[in-house]
Amino acid sequence: MSLEPGLNTKVSASGDAEPLTEGMSQGRLIWKRFLKNKVAMASLIVFLAIVVLSVTASGAFGIPGWWKWKYTELVPLENGGAPTLSLIPEWLGGDGIHLGNHPFGQTLIGIDYFAMTMRGVQNSLIVMFIIGILSAVIGTVLGAIAGYYRGWVESAIMRFTDLVIVIPVIVLGAVVGKIANEHFKGLGVIGLSIVLGLFLWTGLARLVRGEFLTLREREYVDAAKVSGARDARIIFRHILPNAIGVVIVSTTLLMAAAILLETGLSFLGFGIRPPDVSLGLIISQNQNAFSTRPYLFIWPGVFIVAIALTVNFIGDGVRDAFDPRQSRFVARKMKEPTGL
Repeated sequence: MSLEPGLNTKVSASGDAEPLTEGMSQGRLIWKRFLKNKVAMASLIVFLAIVVLSVTASGAFGIPGWWKWKYTELVPLENGGAPTLSLIPEWLGGDGIHLGNHPFGQTLIGIDYFAMTMRGVQNSLIVMFIIGILSAVIGTVLGAIAGYYRGWVESAIMRFTDLVIVIPVIVLGAVVGKIANEHFKGLGVIGLSIVLGLFLWTGLARLVRGEFLTLREREYVDAAKVSGARDARIIFRHILPNAIGVVIVSTTLLMAAAILLETGLSFLGFGIRPPDVSLGLIISQNQNAFSTRPYLFIWPGVFIVAIALTVNFIGDGVRDAFDPRQSRFVARKMKEPTGL
């Protein structure tokens, strides 16, 4: 027999209401729900492993990495440039399990492909995080102000949001990237991230506005107004914490889309430029070798797909953790009889 959800109950992943542990904060409840999502937890582990691998291998903040080759270093070709990585044991007829000097292979001029891929992953992650943070800040602030004040303030912000929405981001990024390539030697990682972040906040702003339109009518908001609290305090100390779930979920999904957008721009030649590298740029530089050296596409493609999928699954897990009633509804729907 299941309990009805209320103040002293929580909704489990199976859809049943369970007694709420006394003294447990909302943050701990959300974290426990997230831990029960096996797909989200596995995705988080994989994503963190990719981040740690890329940062430690290629180095960061002036600290050298543990990999012996640099992404700009020319070394003699080994094994014809083919990967030296082997995962087949000798007793199965393979060469044994070993990495070799160039596990991902080399380019025709001798640059180690593992070093290039790790540098590309690191740059793509930097772009993803900067876009996510910048878009989250802009979208949250504008959406909160529009949803709280309404009237002409809401109309002005929403019409500006509509104007930004109709501009294709990839076209805008291509135009800005072309201008930067011709006059400023490229945007660079930080510049590309800022340009894209300034135009990817629109969806989040709409979601936050809708959430604020509902929350501004709650009793605790009226109580804060009666007590003399300023509007800024009401927005950021009372309403925003209750809308943080929408912000976090939307930001994670936006970050997954951002890495694909950066990949597309770099592939077209309007994103990160040589001598630096990104995953999209690596694929673009080797597109003519698809039939002869497919390993030049496999590794960047694997990391692009892995990062995008894991971030999406993490976002889904965060959404379910903040909104357990959604999984409750799905569970009940699945238990309903489907007979005629």
